[in-house]
Amino acid sequence: MTTDSRGGGSGGGTDGGTGGGHGRGALTALHLFLVWAAMTAAVPMLGFGVVAAAWSGGAAPVFAVAVPLTLALLVLAGLPARTVVPMCGSRSGLVGWAALVFALGTIGILAGLAAYTGDVDLGSAGTRIALTGVPYAVAAAFFVPGRWVRPAALAVLAAAVAYGGFVGPARAERQQDEAELARYREHKELLFLGDAPAGMRVSRAQVGPTDFTVEYRPVRESYVSGYAGLAVRRVFTPELRCPEPVKDRTCAVGADGVMKLVDEFPDGARKVTLARRIGNVEVTVGDGTADEPLLRRLLATLHSLSDAELEKLRQEKVITLR
Repeated sequence: MTTDSRGGGSGGGTDGGTGGGHGRGALTALHLFLVWAAMTAAVPMLGFGVVAAAWSGGAAPVFAVAVPLTLALLVLAGLPARTVVPMCGSRSGLVGWAALVFALGTIGILAGLAAYTGDVDLGSAGTRIALTGVPYAVAAAFFVPGRWVRPAALAVLAAAVAYGGFVGPARAERQQDEAELARYREHKELLFLGDAPAGMRVSRAQVGPTDFTVEYRPVRESYVSGYAGLAVRRVFTPELRCPEPVKDRTCAVGADGVMKLVDEFPDGARKVTLARRIGNVEVTVGDGTADEPLLRRLLATLHSLSDAELEKLRQEKVITLR
């Protein structure tokens, strides 16, 4: 009889402890849900009201009224947690808890805004609204004593910091990079490049909707002068033709399909410009001088701009969109 009595008492104690644990866990979940729901409803309205009032020059009065109302809402959300959160056991402690949760959660909101303005993807409008209550629920979780609640809150905080500070910006930068590459490749039929002449490099390139221009200048420009230019433009005439004749200019299209224009100047100087067709685009090269072999080498080495070459030009910041 004595043994049975002890066994029954032990079993009853276990059931009571388990039931109490489940009840405490449910109350904790309800507490955090109420904080999340209350702030998800209040913070967007608070932010909208402050921004709208700022446009009219009266943000301070709105802020002075809205913040106490939000704190009162947090106090109401904390009432069911008086047995779960020791700080909420007294009236002054409950008010202090609400102020701390509001302050810490608002820091999280500001961090989220900073990430969002840095092009970090935070989902759709509905998702962003739902996320406004999360920093406050996480802050509230740190005031709940327990084996799992605080570590879980710390894990959520660490995940948010990792995403907002590292993963999100890296993804945003990659998406921006892909979007920029797509814009460069939007008119890829124009992107032809000739190998830079000896001692020269690409100093500037511009991509437009109807043309692509490249400038070549000496690597050591401060010591050596020189220039060569390449222009690619879309054409609609069926074949390469010389322009209308003008004084002191000669033009001829050779058997190799290259058009040669020579401008004669009164001082005896000559300027040679060469052009050829590639599909439905026309490539023109000139250097302001009569260095025809250099220009013919440029035309002979024409090729489609590769991804590696485009990336190099972007890294060197010599290519731009027009």
